[in-house]
Amino acid sequence: MSTAQTVEVEMEHRDEITTDDEPAVADLSKDDLFHILQNQRRRRVLKYLQATDKERVDMRDVAEQVAAWEHDTTLRQLTSDERQRVYIALYQSHLPKLDEKGIVEYNQSRGVVERTALADRFDHYLNGGSQEDTASDSGEADAATSAASVVEPTADSTRYYGSATAIGVALTAASWVGVAPTALSSSLATFITGMFLFVTVGLAYRNRN
Repeated sequence: MSTAQTVEVEMEHRDEITTDDEPAVADLSKDDLFHILQNQRRRRVLKYLQATDKERVDMRDVAEQVAAWEHDTTLRQLTSDERQRVYIALYQSHLPKLDEKGIVEYNQSRGVVERTALADRFDHYLNGGSQEDTASDSGEADAATSAASVVEPTADSTRYYGSATAIGVALTAASWVGVAPTALSSSLATFITGMFLFVTVGLAYRNRN
């Protein structure tokens, strides 16, 4: 075999290796896509990488911004514990998972994260879709959004149910010590049940609209 033929064979072999190593967009199944979107922290990592104009970002910067979003605060007001909890979760679980699926390139030793072309598959869902989407894409987006919402209770629902629970506990305690009126004590269970029913119906109506 001549030198030219040898080089040609080696280049073809190198191309085959590169092709095998590079994740193809079509290789990401819907199950994988939905599994990634179901976790709020992974969605926020992808949202951060989508918004930044940097090719590579420091993992600590990602963790800080995700923590700020998670606690509805600013980077300056984050506590060290809030930063640390998110940092550990991203370091040990979420970024390795995204790297394993080829969605990001995560250099754990250097603490560097880089978005890959495969991450483009998530832009549609992170941006909420568009009116020009096909029926198939819309169905897929609805399914992904539904899967994500299952594990992400809203702040309003938490606040309303928390308030209803606090009122229920206070009324129950008042009934136990004999402070509450007799009429209220006799119908306490009905009142608390009705209160939670009112909150549930109100939230369902609000979410539907």
